[in-house]
Amino acid sequence: MSLPEPPPADHPFLPKDTFKDRVVLITGGGTGLGKAIGESFARLGGSVAIGSRSAEHREAGVKAIRALGARAHAAAMDVRDSKSIAAAFDEFERELGPVSILINNAAGRFTAPAEDYTDNGWRAVTQIVMDGAFFCSRELHKRLCAAGRPGAIVNIGAAYARTGGPGAAHSAAAKAAVHNLTQSLAVEWGVDGVRINTVDPGSFPHEDTTPQMAALQTAQPEGVTRENRMPADRIGRLHELGWLVTFLCSPFAAYITGVNMVIDGGLWLKHRATSNPVFVPVRDWARNEAFSTGKRAAPAPSD
Repeated sequence: MSLPEPPPADHPFLPKDTFKDRVVLITGGGTGLGKAIGESFARLGGSVAIGSRSAEHREAGVKAIRALGARAHAAAMDVRDSKSIAAAFDEFERELGPVSILINNAAGRFTAPAEDYTDNGWRAVTQIVMDGAFFCSRELHKRLCAAGRPGAIVNIGAAYARTGGPGAAHSAAAKAAVHNLTQSLAVEWGVDGVRINTVDPGSFPHEDTTPQMAALQTAQPEGVTRENRMPADRIGRLHELGWLVTFLCSPFAAYITGVNMVIDGGLWLKHRATSNPVFVPVRDWARNEAFSTGKRAAPAPSD
């Protein structure tokens, strides 16, 4: 028996006006998990600001939010660049009002053996994940303090930040830094009325998964599915992630700050040593051409 399915996405969760007159900025909010989180805020009355480098992604995000009857605006934003961030915040304030909630969702990741990373490849991930989370949080904090208003931040992390991420050492290291940043800023900024937490999502499949990541997720021995690898015996539903993030940003979580929370149906707690197939070195599967192009499943990696 699996863990029970959640109610549908449009089922009442928090009061529908929980985020009325609140502007929520979601970096990388035009696709995947970011878009799903934005839809959850939209259902609860929030206005959603989407920051992304991709015009196509920005358009997709705005379309999804407006389809739910909520206000939305997207702006070009490079989270690695403080000037780009400040300009986007200014644009959002002109179009929607001042931002008071920030979701640091923008991320970068590719799978490869650590010894194959170039300097630029390493920085491409760490600067988006670690630097971007700090630069955006700092900009929001500065503006909230200047206006004398409270606010909330949620960083989107990853459970492998707790355990190591073979094949994704750059991402795992950066996400671990974000965990520590969350704890540090919670102490420093609590007196300013700013709360900050991190959510580590597990398997939440969506239509924007990259071909390489799709190959990684499906590369399992015969008879092993994404579902039966989970202690929950099912994958996560996107609106379950949205509910957790919106709760942490809501007035009902006003005493919660500095928390790094996993939402993955218990996967990261699984006794890996007794449940995995024979160990396959990262370099043996991550350099597989079919895997790297996403054309077919690669040799099964160790979990």
